Amino acid sequence: MVLRGADALAIPTKMGQSLEFESNDSKTLKWESWDSNNQLWFNTTFNLQDFSISNTNDSEIAIRLAQILKVIRDQKNNFLRENGGKVKTHLEFDRHWGLGTSSTLISNLARWSGVDPYELLQNSFGGSGYDIACATAKSPLVFRKQPLEPHVEKCTFDPPFKSSLYFVYLNQKKNSREAIESFKKQNIREEQIAYTSGLTRAVIKAHTLSEFEQILNEHEDFISQILSLVPVKEKLFPDFQGAIKSLGAWGGDFILATGDKQTPDYFKNKGFKIVMTYEEMFG
Repeated sequence: MVLRGADALAIPTKMGQSLEFESNDSKTLKWESWDSNNQLWFNTTFNLQDFSISNTNDSEIAIRLAQILKVIRDQKNNFLRENGGKVKTHLEFDRHWGLGTSSTLISNLARWSGVDPYELLQNSFGGSGYDIACATAKSPLVFRKQPLEPHVEKCTFDPPFKSSLYFVYLNQKKNSREAIESFKKQNIREEQIAYTSGLTRAVIKAHTLSEFEQILNEHEDFISQILSLVPVKEKLFPDFQGAIKSLGAWGGDFILATGDKQTPDYFKNKGFKIVMTYEEMFG
């Protein structure tokens, strides 16, 4: 719904991704991507003239990255025209989690090259841009996609019941690009966008856990009707006592679950070993 202009509550995780560039007088760009265990998981070398690939350990990722670098040069003609160098990126979270490997990369590339991050996103991965807003944010925000420039406003979200909120990884990463393409085919009405925005504002103002859970349940029911998909609670966790909300593209990545100190054990016993508290996710 955020793709269609609905308001979204977005909270930046405390884990992110860094990018370092060291210039040299070569005519190549060496690229290394390191994961959260400090293991090199991707490397490639580009020729500066046209970002053609000299060598790589993953041609699919290298081709995608070359496309992004070309888009940057289209936006800024003098990008990497003179000297090459070496780029190192470091992730602070598991790259399979879907916490923003692509969006933090786009944000960092935009800051390094001096181009507009939202324009770079639209010409590469696509998406609403809320995760680009999160990449440099220090606090919760409300995001709204608009034709020219997104609306981003700081908001206060510090619920008294945050110790009852858990984030569970569903053991599979959802492909955001595929989910976006699928959603583009949906016929969404203005009143549905307004209703979604209303739920977002209600979530921010919720004073009690029961009120918060009620809004989450409403949201899941509403989106399930639009997408004609079974909500994740009904599909995987029908006996769970708390509320469950899908995060990001439905059917993958993380879910938000409400509960108590026994909640992590419930999910771990079901085979979902990664359960994070609000504190662990957001600090």
